[in-house]
Amino acid sequence: MDKLKLSLIKQRIESAEKSIISAKKLLEDVTSGISSEKGVSLKDRAKGLVMTEKGRIVEGVFNGENMIGPDDREYPVPANYASKSKLVEGDILKLTISDDGSFVYKQIGPIDRKKIIGQLGKDENGSFAAVVKNKRYRVLLASVTYFQAEEGDEVTIVVPRDQDSEWAAIENVIKAGSIKTNKEKIKKKKEEAIDDLATAAEDTTVDELDKLDEINGLN
Repeated sequence: MDKLKLSLIKQRIESAEKSIISAKKLLEDVTSGISSEKGVSLKDRAKGLVMTEKGRIVEGVFNGENMIGPDDREYPVPANYASKSKLVEGDILKLTISDDGSFVYKQIGPIDRKKIIGQLGKDENGSFAAVVKNKRYRVLLASVTYFQAEEGDEVTIVVPRDQDSEWAAIENVIKAGSIKTNKEKIKKKKEEAIDDLATAAEDTTVDELDKLDEINGLN
């Protein structure tokens, strides 16, 4: 067996061993409640995850915008991917760096989540945020653009179930004024129906009068 094959086998064994270690770590987090503990930072959670020697495979924690790796580095996560996948702060991701330098992400450990309703607004810097009572959640501009949302729209957002977060993922958008518009459409249809009935009744009355005139003429 040539050296290249031996090296490849060694790398795969190493990757498999580290994946097992990572899986055990995730299992410990779940069973011990660490994954939902408010006092544990995202960086602390990331330290126990996998990173191969050559850095081609990196596991980390999504912080709402990027992925924090075991080396404390932030790895850029494409905003469109995070938006469409509805990634939530605290999700465990696996990054594979291909030979051409492309970053390929996969969600391998979603955090427990919940949905809440808020209103889309902007902060003092002009960035979009979902406001729920006195709490403001930052949201990705890519999500706002994807849903064609605007300031004042009602939004359904996804956040971690058992811990505080700075970021939220947009699930759905209820356009401001859409309820009013629907009510106006219903009102207009009712008015049109009443007008049609009135016209029909008027036509019927005219026909009846014509018939009476014919009868009187015969007499």
